[in-house]
Parts: sequence; structure tokens; C-alpha cells
Amino acid sequence: MRLDLILRVMSKLLLPFMLVFAFYVQFHGDFGPGGGFQAGVIAAGAIILYALIFGLPAAKKVVPQGLLEFMVPLGVLIYAGTGVAGMIKGGKYLEYTYLSKNAPTGHHLGVFIVELGVLVTVSSTMLVIFYAFAGRDRS
Repeated sequence: MRLDLILRVMSKLLLPFMLVFAFYVQFHGDFGPGGGFQAGVIAAGAIILYALIFGLPAAKKVVPQGLLEFMVPLGVLIYAGTGVAGMIKGGKYLEYTYLSKNAPTGHHLGVFIVELGVLVTVSSTMLVIFYAFAGRDRS
């Protein structure tokens, strides 16, 4: 790992752009192609690249296993909670227009929150799977 200076430097330059692009895809999801799933895959891919270049222990310091085990159900709760919030406000499950007094605003808010839940679940699930496979003994 001493001779991979170019890989380390280039990955350090590339990782912030990958994460910014993931957030762009997330925020652009209700207006065009993209959304939580794609953004989650890109964000998890950035952490996986970090683990491949700097090692699994370094990646687990950045994104610990315990945090991931908390984030997987958190994303599902965000998604489900958005549906329940719409029901409490008088609509049907996942009927976003009831989340705000202004229907278009409520719809955009609901889509964004649901996509945020998908981002959290997808990125953390991909990293849990990667950690499980990368950390197993090869004997």
C-alpha cells in the first residue's frame, strides 16, 4: 500500500465530487431522473471506494458498523412515517398533498422525505453488505 500514492490522492480528490453528485441526484429526484435509490448507491459507492483504497478498518472509522445498523431501520421509519403523517393529516397512506396547506408544496415535501428515507436505507444496506463480505475470513 506504500506505492499507491496516485490512487490515494486521486480518490481523495474524487470522493467529495461523488458525494456532491449523490446529493444532486437526491435533490433533483422529484424533478427528473434520479432520487433516493440512485443517490444511495452513489453515496455507498464513494464509501466503498474509500474502503478499497484505504482499507476496511479506515472505512469503518469513517462510517462505523453501529451507525449503519441504526440507519437501515431509520430510513424505513422515515419512509413509513411520511405515510402515517399524511394519514394523520386526513389523507391516505403516502398521500403527500396533506403534508402542507399548499398542495404542491406538500407533494414536493412528501416526495423529498420519502426519497430521503430511501437514500438512508439503500446506502446503509449496501455498506452493511459490503462490510460483511469484505470483512470475512478468506481461509
